[in-house]
Amino acid sequence: MRFLTDQDVYQCTIDYLCALGHDVLRAKDAGLARASDEELLRYAYREQRLLITRDKGFGALVFLVHRQHSGVILLRIDPLTVDAVHQELRRLLEEHTEIELRNRFVVVEPGRHRIRISRSATSGD
Repeated sequence: MRFLTDQDVYQCTIDYLCALGHDVLRAKDAGLARASDEELLRYAYREQRLLITRDKGFGALVFLVHRQHSGVILLRIDPLTVDAVHQELRRLLEEHTEIELRNRFVVVEPGRHRIRISRSATSGD
């Protein structure tokens, strides 16, 4: 799968995704180190990459402001839950194709993940 990672994603998560064989582009490496959340969403959409973040603010952009996106994966992760979240992230990526995750907002936390469809994905906004 093709991912864009927000500035707040742990390097160990990026390394984990790369070790699983995914195409991971860090925001910093795309010249987006100081980009706003909206800029990150636009870039990920334009490049057809799923955005991975730890920033809950993307939920507001997707569900309240209805910003167009290619898919967002929100990691509910901290240093104590890294292994459990990585395990659940792997399960998510094994169970769903990149196409199935497009235009979805996914929350990954220890032991579970939730997938939601946003209005912008269903209404064409």
